[in-house]
Amino acid sequence: MPASSSPHVVPLPYSVEANVDPEEAFVASLSSCHMLFFLAIAGQQGFVVESYVDNAVGVMEKGRDGKIAMTQVTLRPKAVFAGEPPSIEGLEHIHHAAHEKCFIANSVKTDVVTEIQH
Repeated sequence: MPASSSPHVVPLPYSVEANVDPEEAFVASLSSCHMLFFLAIAGQQGFVVESYVDNAVGVMEKGRDGKIAMTQVTLRPKAVFAGEPPSIEGLEHIHHAAHEKCFIANSVKTDVVTEIQH
């Protein structure tokens, strides 16, 4: 995967805007880790997921220590199920369990918030 610094950090032409930057990759790693656990847990409970989309976003700002950091990542997953979907409470439970199991989320000090899209 072609990567580059963000043009917000390293100005053009010394960066490549079309390439993924480390901050985007960080958000994507949290999103994909959550998704994979979500799919596994949903499948174990007998649900079939037809599609899954996450419009995750990250916030970079000064952290408590004064250093620029990715302080929050908000996951916005939307799953479409074949057949009967889980209840809202069931869906929240699956997402909570996925968050608890996600290796990446368990490895960072960034606040990871999940806003389930219905």
